[in-house]
Amino acid sequence: MNDSIGIDISKGRLDAFRLSDRAHRAFANTQAGFDDLRRWLGDSPISRIVYEATGPYHGAFECALASDLPLVKVNPLQARRFAQARGSRAKTDRVDARMLALMGDAFDLQPDPPVEETDHELKELQIERTALVRDRTRLLNRIKTQTLSLTKRHSKARIAQIERQLAAIQDEIETRLRADDGKARKRDILTSIPGIGPVTASTILIECPEIGMLGRKQIASLAGLAPMTRQSGQWRGKAFIQGGRKFLRDALYMPALVAMRFNTQMRAKYEALKGAGKPAKVALTAIMRKLIELANALIRDDRKWAQMRA
Repeated sequence: MNDSIGIDISKGRLDAFRLSDRAHRAFANTQAGFDDLRRWLGDSPISRIVYEATGPYHGAFECALASDLPLVKVNPLQARRFAQARGSRAKTDRVDARMLALMGDAFDLQPDPPVEETDHELKELQIERTALVRDRTRLLNRIKTQTLSLTKRHSKARIAQIERQLAAIQDEIETRLRADDGKARKRDILTSIPGIGPVTASTILIECPEIGMLGRKQIASLAGLAPMTRQSGQWRGKAFIQGGRKFLRDALYMPALVAMRFNTQMRAKYEALKGAGKPAKVALTAIMRKLIELANALIRDDRKWAQMRA
């Protein structure tokens, strides 16, 4: 029988649990620790190694092991709810590792596609870009309330520095995308869609490397743009969106506004929803969903937007 492994990842440590013999062991979250983990796993068949997305802490783990081991990355909230459903109230690294192994076995989770090192590098650049944009927004808001010429001058100098850094980051992202024929083609397809420029295209590719390989409902759900229905008996509540990849969803906001102006189908969809009494925010969310579904379909079919039939 193939085994299910759960690994809880923290800054300096990996806590591993093997379901077949209920064995637990801790390893350093370093290259030496990854080598020790491989030796501990041995040659026995493994169906999956389940771990949570942990911000910056799982990147090196993925790079070291994704090429030849069946890794499965899960949402921390889903993992926690699985543990709660099993009646587990404890929250320790050992318990988390065991629950991840059980979750993988219970749902027969399938391994993710291998993550390339270039994807991690692009993600690091995207994280830096997001942080710089956040800093710029904070400074632009602050400068509105500043009265001293000195503080204003400092803020303007910092904003100018951030603009230069953002340009350098985007240039590096573009260079890396162009160096990969597959990513370069996807980028060209995305930028053919009215409203999607180079920054949005690179954000979509980095935040959603699976684009083009998913179904219409899957891509909408992944972006957190699939309405969640609430119904119990005769009661029906308002549907709402939640979850998904926030940065991917955020990247679609401005392109959706542009698409409503220059894409007749998108504009007709928006106006129809507004005419049906839907709030502007709900109608805009629907356009964002249509946009990511369109991008997914075009990449799947390997064609640009301008080449689509009317």
